[in-house]
Amino acid sequence: MSRRKSPARILIPLANPRTAADLIRIGAALLAHGGSLIALGIVEVPEGMALSEGATRARQARRLLQRVLEFAPPGVDLRTVVRIGRRAAEGIVELAAEDEADMIIFGWGGRPGGRGGAPGSVFSPTIDEVVRDAPCDICVVKQRGVTDVRRILTPVRGGPHAELALDVADALARSLEAEVSVLHVLPSDVDATVRSQAERALATFVHLHAAERGRPLLTQGDDVVATIVREAESAQLVVMGATAAAGDPTDGALFGALPEAVAQQARPTVIVVKTREQPARSVFEERAKQAETLEAADRAAEVGRSIPARVDRWFAESSFHHSEFSDLARLVRLKERQGLTISAVLPTLDEAATIGPIVRRARRALMEQVPLLDELVVIDSDSQDDTCAIAQSEGARVVRHSDVLPRYGSYRGKGEALWKSLYATTGDLVAWSDTDIVDWHPRFLYGTLGPLLTEPRIGYVKAYYQRPIVEGGLLKEGGGGRVTELVARPLINLFFPELSGYIQPLAGEYAGRREHLERIPFFTGYAVEIGHLIDIADRLGLAGLGQVDLDIRIHRNQELEGLSRMSFVILQAVLKRVQERHRARLFPEIGSTMKLPRSTPNRLSLEVIDLADQERPPMVRIPEYGQRRASVEHIAEPATVG
Repeated sequence: MSRRKSPARILIPLANPRTAADLIRIGAALLAHGGSLIALGIVEVPEGMALSEGATRARQARRLLQRVLEFAPPGVDLRTVVRIGRRAAEGIVELAAEDEADMIIFGWGGRPGGRGGAPGSVFSPTIDEVVRDAPCDICVVKQRGVTDVRRILTPVRGGPHAELALDVADALARSLEAEVSVLHVLPSDVDATVRSQAERALATFVHLHAAERGRPLLTQGDDVVATIVREAESAQLVVMGATAAAGDPTDGALFGALPEAVAQQARPTVIVVKTREQPARSVFEERAKQAETLEAADRAAEVGRSIPARVDRWFAESSFHHSEFSDLARLVRLKERQGLTISAVLPTLDEAATIGPIVRRARRALMEQVPLLDELVVIDSDSQDDTCAIAQSEGARVVRHSDVLPRYGSYRGKGEALWKSLYATTGDLVAWSDTDIVDWHPRFLYGTLGPLLTEPRIGYVKAYYQRPIVEGGLLKEGGGGRVTELVARPLINLFFPELSGYIQPLAGEYAGRREHLERIPFFTGYAVEIGHLIDIADRLGLAGLGQVDLDIRIHRNQELEGLSRMSFVILQAVLKRVQERHRARLFPEIGSTMKLPRSTPNRLSLEVIDLADQERPPMVRIPEYGQRRASVEHIAEPATVG
């Protein structure tokens, strides 16, 4: 029997997630074992407006799309994606190409009044565009419910669209435990010889293309549409192939006049399918053969696109809010479904005043009430107060970073602690949170983890928030983030404009996938955050990054001299990465010492301070780390019975 492969990736654009249940059910029935469904929401931004203006609507669309997750049958991988664009069709075709989708399933409102009528749904013109450009098969569903299906009617006239229709009907029949009537309509005035020939041809067609449940049904009628509609009265589902090219000016219908007329008039749900003239799979296989030669061209094309437009789109699509992830039980289900483990790391240096409540709240909310975190580690930079004792008493595992990988020595600085925390933890996802926060909330961890659990494309997430500061015992709005606004943001816009959509590039709350974090270097001090962003972006591209709004973060204010030191180190790091990116020595020497004026009534002097940030290599280059990871992965493997 000639049968296609079941689709491994099915894209389902949704205009209204509330009507998605049947589309998800259909997609799940057609999906190959181990495949995935992608529920897509499109936010259209009119010409003349920046794509970043779609950020709020994208957030709303993501919330709506979360509702469709409950429609996924057990064992079916369903994920949600929101895309920003000028036209819905562009976003659909682009995602289909990126994910190498095998099929796109649309819900369709149809054209009231028959041919020539006004479009009855926003998706009618969109489908028309997608059909012309999509690299895969198209399946359009005129929805009237998919319940208690016992008989599926599949009208056929031969050809590749009819073959795809039989494949779809057969897969649905197996899932719904129904039978398939493969219908061919003959004119009423044919003689017995022609009818006999048609019967044999139909039987052969069914044998070749309907694997299990297809039964030939030959009938006669002068009005083909009326005949099909009459036969559909005793069916609960109709599946048929397109009969004309979409957008054919002589036809005026998306998939041909016949399927559209049946879709409008038949009582049950009608599914119309259209295959590509060149099978999508062979196209992708051909592309794969050319990957080595096209890879550089693809990168050049990406770089060549307008950076401001890319940043605007990223900002709208990849700026989340912590409330999107407040359903912690759902995050746990996503974690378990993906087989992931999660480590939370709290870096400390003399944080006795704040560390106790932070550890207590994290353990209670994210380990005891729900098992989101698999380990909670305090990585301490040799505190001189009671930080370690307090953290340990609240249930955290405390590690002094000077005790980790001692043969490589130890530097002072937050970045050194973060680098060594990769060795000290085992989670597939790692989330870090600063500990000098007086209003710490569990969202500071689950907020940055949420996009990693819900968006497979994202490998690194950074927080942003309002940053009032406490000064002289008073809370001042907008007083925080001075180094960001005066140093980091101007530098990013000058030298790394693709990262200019980050609201707080120096935020101390972020999370990432270990597979990426272990492959980037770490600055050992203040420059660790800016270094992370630049290096992760080089590895993943802008699409692999995200940011999440954590609302408000109140922290202790630093003196101006401390901010000056931080700024100096960040400048050093950025200039170093600029030189490396351009593979040129742009500056004869980048200073590593900073002169600070000291003035007293009796003396004026300059204090010289060495502020050079060291740089640790990617953790995967450390032999002990490789041995430790191999041991962890061995323990994690399920036991086998010999």
